[in-house]
Amino acid sequence: MSDRYPGGIISATAPEPVGPTDGEGGSAPGVWTMEQASYYEGVGQWPKPILPRELYAWGANSTGQVGDNSVVSKSSPIQIGSITTWVQADQDAGQSTAIKADGTLWVWGNNESGQLGLNELTSKSSPVQVGLLTTWAQTEVGSILQAAIKTDGTLWAWGLNNLGQVGISTIQNPFVEVSSPIQIGSLTTWSQVTAGNDHCAAVKTDGTLWAWGLNSFGRLGDNTVVNKSSPVQVGALTTWSQVSAGSNFTGAVKTDGTLWMWGLASDGRLGDNNSATHKSSPVQIGALTNWSQVSLGSLHTTAIKTDGTLWAWGRNNFGGSVGDNTIINRSSPVQIGALTTWLQVNGGGYTSAATKTDGTLWSWGYNASGELGQNDIIFRSSPTQIGTGSWLQAAAGNGTMVAITKG
Repeated sequence: MSDRYPGGIISATAPEPVGPTDGEGGSAPGVWTMEQASYYEGVGQWPKPILPRELYAWGANSTGQVGDNSVVSKSSPIQIGSITTWVQADQDAGQSTAIKADGTLWVWGNNESGQLGLNELTSKSSPVQVGLLTTWAQTEVGSILQAAIKTDGTLWAWGLNNLGQVGISTIQNPFVEVSSPIQIGSLTTWSQVTAGNDHCAAVKTDGTLWAWGLNSFGRLGDNTVVNKSSPVQVGALTTWSQVSAGSNFTGAVKTDGTLWMWGLASDGRLGDNNSATHKSSPVQIGALTNWSQVSLGSLHTTAIKTDGTLWAWGRNNFGGSVGDNTIINRSSPVQIGALTTWLQVNGGGYTSAATKTDGTLWSWGYNASGELGQNDIIFRSSPTQIGTGSWLQAAAGNGTMVAITKG
């Protein structure tokens, strides 16, 4: 074949699963068919090679949530196993989860309430597969529960269900757990889900927004403070694009680029320049129409605009989790630095993690367990780069972080 061939393997027979798994090429990671190679040679291109995507974790590890088969905390990133096909990971409350390119779901860490979905209550210190399915598309960890969406658009959850947070229309007492994935309803139109502290929220393909679980301070956004054990629609709009759940508040972005928040207002975490009045339905934050992503931590909020700028607000006197180089609480969005190259941000616990368009990974906030990945336990009140390399995605949990490399 051509000397322009960039690497990988060419196979005369497509292996399973059939169909591209990354970008333009391949029927399995790193493998292209002769037919594909011949086509791209003819048009002067090559299929994109499947880049290795390694999984790393660091920080608190008392329940094995780092995943390195130990319970010893790590203050710098450590690779988890040798697999190079990870595509998405999340972390919170002593538990971690990740999805591979083959659609399998893996979990590790705290399992006291069945939140790992393994149909038992034993914690795990290294990744364990949940069932045998290869159809998982997105996974999200909350406080003692997990939620996920499959490639067929169905919605699933498991873990503690004493407040209806699993979303299956029933409530168990605190000692009865849902220890394996259970489908929420029968719809096949779910596109994104988020899990917070005893509540969840999700967006459907039609742009409607739904929430369930604990509703103190109005965190579900349905203009009540009554708990819900199954999804209830938040308003009647069909223009929601992304949602994020924090410990007792929620935020979302609409398709028009506006930002909305609701729930507990303490410490200014809603960003509406008010720390006293809780909101039981969505309120717009400012009048801007250029918000692209929002991500909530325990007591603070982070967000990115379409111009690549990074913003944050909320409680900041607990390690500098806002990231504006102060420890002053902020009740409205403040820009973090002046850069316009931020790509993805994730707020979790009292820390945050973010990637830039150049693939670098940055962290800031609380660092008592080394969760900032700086090989120390010094708090940082502004973004600090974590090592070198190129990162695809990172998730900040409560004392632990997980991340995936770009390769």
